Amino acid sequence: MRRLRFLLPALLLLTGCQTQPAPIVIARPDPGITAPPPSANPATYLELPGWSAAPLDAPLQAFRRTCDRFTRRAWDAPLSKNAPWAGTARDWQPGCDALIAARDGAAARAIFETHFIPLEIIDREGKQRFTGYYEPVYEARHTPEAPFTEPVFALPSDFVANGDQPLQRLADGSTRPYPARSEITARGGPAIAYAHPSDVFFLQVQGSGRLKFPDGTTLRAGYAAHNGQPFKSVANWLIQTGRITTGQGSMQGIRAWMDRSSAAEVREAMNINSRFVFFQSLPEGDPNLGPNGAHNVPLTPLGSMAVDPEFHALGVPMFVQTTAPGLGGDWSGLLISQDTGGAIKGPVRGDIYFGTGLEAGNRAGTMNAPGRLWVLLPRAVAERMFAAGLIASAGAPGQPG
Repeated sequence: MRRLRFLLPALLLLTGCQTQPAPIVIARPDPGITAPPPSANPATYLELPGWSAAPLDAPLQAFRRTCDRFTRRAWDAPLSKNAPWAGTARDWQPGCDALIAARDGAAARAIFETHFIPLEIIDREGKQRFTGYYEPVYEARHTPEAPFTEPVFALPSDFVANGDQPLQRLADGSTRPYPARSEITARGGPAIAYAHPSDVFFLQVQGSGRLKFPDGTTLRAGYAAHNGQPFKSVANWLIQTGRITTGQGSMQGIRAWMDRSSAAEVREAMNINSRFVFFQSLPEGDPNLGPNGAHNVPLTPLGSMAVDPEFHALGVPMFVQTTAPGLGGDWSGLLISQDTGGAIKGPVRGDIYFGTGLEAGNRAGTMNAPGRLWVLLPRAVAERMFAAGLIASAGAPGQPG
């Protein structure tokens, strides 16, 4: 959905009494070492809260798409340079083959228990946070007409890709860091559509969305790139300057403030965040699935999650325990790491994809809570860790009981 996306809760505002296994500790990898220095004992599936009842249909569909991506990789290449502990595509083939053939959720559960070993991840500083995001749907126009006057900017011709620090090519051929939001919006540029200013603002928050036109046609505004400028929370600025209260620092609260404020005040607030997202026009595709995430597969509602790629490989099954009103309270479930986000930072940090539309957005907006995270690694990968002494094997690792 977004090579870089600003998750909603972070933009807006930033259990159990059982014996815990020693969790894996993943530090930020240092250049020159082949793996982060983990220290852990594997968990058993009985130690995963709610594992036996967790629905597997959505994550199984999501993981099968990931397995298709794995088949296109070099077999001996690490899934991630930052997380070489996740193994190679070859390591994941046996589990993928078995899960692709799984008849139902019960069979898939048994396959996970046979082929994968869960390891709990912790943050050395004790930080842990799970939030939610979704794909919004906004009314749009092909040409500007009130109140649909804000461009959904396409990638301009002067944009020079340069990793996370893109450049702007000037008329004389020289380059400079790409300018901030205020300069981009003031000068204008190519647009794929026009929408209400607050809708475009929140489209940038989510990094992707669907645009609906009066003739009934729909397109996806897909993430294209960002301008490389630093991110700053607009909600925090609105609170700090007394424009809204802490309790109004939600999507609904900020939108209400925008609706009652002047165009100049709204523009001032949006310009506080100099980070800017450009979009590309994409066909809607399967309406039941989300846009492509950073793993380049369509996101699956309550089956996909965004993680920090500095610590995790994409495509890895992860079991999460957390809580949110939009999840019915206490919740645990299996999710596949298929996306990333600009505000998703840390090893125990996840952003759960809820789906498309207003209801999904309302549920995602309730999600902002601590939690726990386990990665499910192929048995061969975990056993190499045991043999190398990177984690300590305890009994029969990964077995359900």
